[in-house]
This record gives sequence, structure tokens and C-alpha cells, in this order.
Amino acid sequence: MLMSKKKSAKEQTIFDFELPKPNLRQLMGPDDLFASANEELLRDLQEDNRIERKPSRFSGSSLGEYLCMWANSPPDGGLIVIGMLDDGAFDGCTHLPQESLNKLEKVGEIWCSEARIETKRIAVTNQHGVKDFVILFRVYYHENIVVKTNSGKVFRRIGDSKKELRPPEVRELQIDKGEVSFEQEDCREQWPDGFNQRAVAEFVEGVRSARGLSPELTKEGILISRRLARDDRGQFKPNQGCLLLFSNDPLRTIPGCKVRFQKFDGEQEGTGNKYNAVKDEILEGTIPELIQQAERLLDLHLRTFSPLDAKGKFYPVPEYPKAAWYEAIVNACVHRSYGNGLRNMQIFVKMFDDRLVVESPGGFPPFVTPKTIYDRQHARNPHLMAAMFYLNYVKCAREGARRMRDTMTQMSLPEPEFEQSESELGSALVRVVLRNKIKQRRAWIDSDVSGVVGEALASTLSENEIRILNWAAEHGKITISDANKLLDVSWQSAKKLLFALAHRKVLQYIRFRPHERNLRDPRAFFRIRSAEPLPEGGIEESITSNYDT
Repeated sequence: MLMSKKKSAKEQTIFDFELPKPNLRQLMGPDDLFASANEELLRDLQEDNRIERKPSRFSGSSLGEYLCMWANSPPDGGLIVIGMLDDGAFDGCTHLPQESLNKLEKVGEIWCSEARIETKRIAVTNQHGVKDFVILFRVYYHENIVVKTNSGKVFRRIGDSKKELRPPEVRELQIDKGEVSFEQEDCREQWPDGFNQRAVAEFVEGVRSARGLSPELTKEGILISRRLARDDRGQFKPNQGCLLLFSNDPLRTIPGCKVRFQKFDGEQEGTGNKYNAVKDEILEGTIPELIQQAERLLDLHLRTFSPLDAKGKFYPVPEYPKAAWYEAIVNACVHRSYGNGLRNMQIFVKMFDDRLVVESPGGFPPFVTPKTIYDRQHARNPHLMAAMFYLNYVKCAREGARRMRDTMTQMSLPEPEFEQSESELGSALVRVVLRNKIKQRRAWIDSDVSGVVGEALASTLSENEIRILNWAAEHGKITISDANKLLDVSWQSAKKLLFALAHRKVLQYIRFRPHERNLRDPRAFFRIRSAEPLPEGGIEESITSNYDT
């Protein structure tokens, strides 16, 4: 019997296999795919947001609609393969008569003449094992106009489907591309009674000072020069941009001129009986008023922490850098879509334990994507943004997004996240996410607590004790049930922690009935020690080391 030679330990750890090759095709754009297309590549690609597969008989107006769709789908348009089935097999185009092939390759000028396309033939082996070819269309995204079919219809890719746009959606797309300017449309507000003349005067003086304009130039003349109004044969007509900046009642024309602030308990947004918003407030007004109100609200609700430095001293650390969240609010108000299709939609600011989210109606403007946002600027409302420069809200220097990124990274926080999402109905929104360091933050003391605790005591607190104190600082009080849920510990353990902090004179234990053994007071709570009066009927219970609970 032959025995195999025993392998050494070193030999036993050697495995003969190839590492999988990285799939770079997922990173290829339509231009790269078109340039390098062959049978293998077409077989490997799944139908996604870059490519459509259609059988050889697919032509005429139906194909024209897909050309229109890709021409209106940012950022790069897409590809269409004619002669390929949904299951990845090729039915090919060799069997088509020459007249049909000619029509296929001229489908653009016949059915969608505004689309910019290229075509080429790719050699393949069809489903019967015979040499054949398919026709590959490269359809380029048109940055400057909304492309229509020759019958006047407009299509766009939404998710993985072709969608015909309704007239308000077409208009919204035209506004995005600068074909139609919503901000330049005449508004229905009466001048001067419908406008806040004090706000107008502040803006006018800002422009006059910055540009060295003559004091003899009227405020109407300055508004016209800044494209916020027009002179219609001697009659002054303010536009929608002027309304958004200075109207006494902008919601009468644009009901969605609002910011809805929601603060949620935890890291997820619940629904129904699990809805967990602890603060839900709607802000209304002009764009400058919305920014000011949102700033005050976030200043109130965003927290500052006081970790200890290497010398055992407190130092302040905000939850997020103000420059980052303030820029996100300004961008949402200035760059959102206010057009017909989205005029009823409001901005959302959502505050979670681990992140701050700002959602604004309308997708990214042309040329702008999450990848290019730090380097490209294409204002949806350019005259509105220019006016905000004179009001000192924006710098118009393409540095806002970069400032958000830089201030976040300077605090060792993740870079901002920018994304666009679209509903099945085609309405888009831009979402900006700022994330904090929630795990690290649990070991930091809220700045409202640091003055009570003191640096010496702070260094002795456990993470659970710090979390209890931070909760009490944020909510004004804490109960045993609150601590039980917050820390995910037993009820008895939560009670023990709270009584220990009360014994150390950090918390006050407030009851509403005299203490008796085993008799609970459902209204009892703990709060950060303070000189504020006790609530009506409240009694501060003194906690000693042998307190009988």
C-alpha cells in the first residue's frame, strides 16, 4: 500500500486558487460601454440604468420614445441594443430587409429629431448559433433643452421604466435646463402693498453699497437691474424671484414655501402607532425668513457636548459644525425647485440620534451629480441666488459644498452624503445627510450637564451614567422607565443607577406623594440638579446610601 508523503505545515497552508477579478463593468459609463462594446460585454451586462434591450422588430415611434427617454435622462443618457432579447439571447438583425435596417438607423430624424445619437453594428452569434449582428444606439443626454418626440411627447427614465411626463413635469424640466425661467415669471402680488418694504429697502441698500450705485436710482430700478422685476411700458412688475424674497404672503402663490422640522427619538422614522417624532414644527415665510427660523430652531435642538481633554478639562464639541448644517439649509431653500409641478412640496429637516437629514424638492440641476457637486455649479434659480449674495446668505463662489465637506472632516466626522431619489410618479428630491459619531458621543457629557457635574466628578462617571445625564438634560427629566428603555437594562438596574446619581447630588429625585416602602409614585421623576422651583405639589426626596426604595 502506497502512503502519501506527509506535507509540512508550511505546505499545508498553501492553496492553489485564483483571486476573483474585480468587475469594473459596473463602473463603466455609457460612453465607455459604447466604445468597448462586443458580444461578451453585451451578454454580461444586466439591463440597468445604462442600457435597454429590444428585439429586432422593435422600431418606429416606440423606438423614438426610448431615444427621447435617454436624451432627457441625466447625467449621461444611455444605450439601446436592437436585436437582443430580455433573457440575454440575440435574435439579431441579419434577417431584416435592407429597408427596415435603413429606417432603424434613421429612426432619430424620423421619430425624435432633437435626440443626439450614434449607432454601430456589433457582431454576435444569435440564438440559433449563426453569425449575426445587433445595432447599438448611443443616446446622449441633452443638457440644454427638453427633448421631445416629433409628435410632441416627452419621456424620461424613472427607476428602470420609461415614463411620459405630464405638462407640469415637462415645464419643471424646462426650468431645470434654463429653457423656461420660473423665477423670471411675473407674480400675482401687487406692488408695493404685497411686499415687505423694509426687507426690500435692506436689499436695495446692500446692492447700492456693493455696486456703488447712484443714490438717485430708485428701489424699483435696482430690483429691475437685479432681474427681480421688469418694466412693462412704464409699469413695474415683480417676478416670482422677488416674491420668494420679499412677499408678505409667499404661500398664497407657492404653498410649499415651508420648512418642516422633525426631531425623532432614535435612529429611524416610525409610522402609525410607532411614529416617534418628539418635535414636529412647520416654518413658513420668504426664503430669508425660512433660513432665519430654521437656524434658530437647529441652534436650539442641536447639542453641544463637553468631553474631557488630556488635562481633565472640559472643552466644547458641537454635534455638527454649524457651517455644514447651515449651508445645507441655505442650499435647500435657494436651489430647490419651486416650479408648477413641485410648488406645493415643502423642505424637510429631519433630526435623528445619529444623523441630520435635509430633503428639498427637485432633482440635481443639469451637470450636477453626487460625484461632481464639489466642482460644478449650475444654479436652478440663478437670479434668486445672486440676490441672496447681497443679503449675505451665499457667496456664489462654488465653495458651499466644499465648506460642508471640509468642516465635517475637520471635526473627524464623515463627509456629507448627497443623493437624489425619485418617486414612481417621477417627482425627485435631493437628500443631504450629515452623520455624527453617536457611539463616541455616548461617552461625552452634554454641555448643560458639565457645569453641574464638574470635571473631577465627570472623570468618574460610567458611560451609562453619562447617557442618563444627557437624556435628562435634553428632555428636562428622566424616569426609571425612561432609563430602562434608554440603556436596555433591567428596571432594577436602571433604578439603582438613578438613585446612585441622586445620592451623589447630581440628580434631584422629585416625588408627588410621601415616600412609603413598596409604594410607587407614578408621577415621580429625576432631573439635573438646579435652583429652579419644584413643580406644583412636588417634593425633593433626599437620597442617602441606605435609602429604602
